[in-house]
Amino acid sequence: MKEKLYTIEVMDALKENDECPCCYLERKIEQDTISFVLGASYMEDDIRAATDQAGFCRYHTKKMYDYGNSLGNAWILKTRMELVRKQLSAQAKGKIVAQAKGNAPVAGIYHTKPSLFSRLKGSQGSEAKAAGEEKDGKNWMKASEHTCYVCQKFEDTYGKIIRTFLHLIRTEPEFLDQLKASKGFCLPHFSDLLQACQGEFSPQEAGRVVPVLYQLMEENLNRIQADIDWFIDKFDYQNQDADWKTSRDAVPRTMQKLVGTYPADPVFKQK
Repeated sequence: MKEKLYTIEVMDALKENDECPCCYLERKIEQDTISFVLGASYMEDDIRAATDQAGFCRYHTKKMYDYGNSLGNAWILKTRMELVRKQLSAQAKGKIVAQAKGNAPVAGIYHTKPSLFSRLKGSQGSEAKAAGEEKDGKNWMKASEHTCYVCQKFEDTYGKIIRTFLHLIRTEPEFLDQLKASKGFCLPHFSDLLQACQGEFSPQEAGRVVPVLYQLMEENLNRIQADIDWFIDKFDYQNQDADWKTSRDAVPRTMQKLVGTYPADPVFKQK
């Protein structure tokens, strides 16, 4: 199959023979973004303006601390804290005015996670915007827990990843064969791919592809089930001398298959 520029990353992920190529790409984007934010770019005003507005979720805040570069983290935290203090002050004054005049409080920042199909189109869409407008000003502090610069970078790219899968499935017959020879996907990413196929493909195309994807997932869930079952059976004294087969890492691979994560990964640190 002749690779084009926009298919290379997807093809490379598939060649890794991971439990889920989308998980592989998500981790790569996450690590690349953390390296970028805590590299020389933290001194660039436009980057810090973006990280100030979005902030970082609890999960990625810990990842950034583990990565290292205390000075980079300090600069990012400094200007983020300055913005939060301004927002808090504006919110407090807005509530005082609202109580005196009966008006709504000052609006804050709110971000909602876009739907899969709005991500495929590269925008949040009217539903997400409407949800944001409805919640603006009600509780910007709570809403800010759902914003994250690193998460958003993946969200911005995720639609392109899914579109590339759809394009390759639709135009390259060999790609579907390669998928069938793979280990499939984790359940969350499989759900997104399935939804995309059913929403973007014609009924004839979906009728050809969706059963293949289901069969792929059933075969690989059965494989994982056999591994986790044997991992448990190996702790029976009767099996203590038996071969582990492919079950030694069954626990982290089963976790990934069910929820999409890499629990056995070492801490990602600055090189």
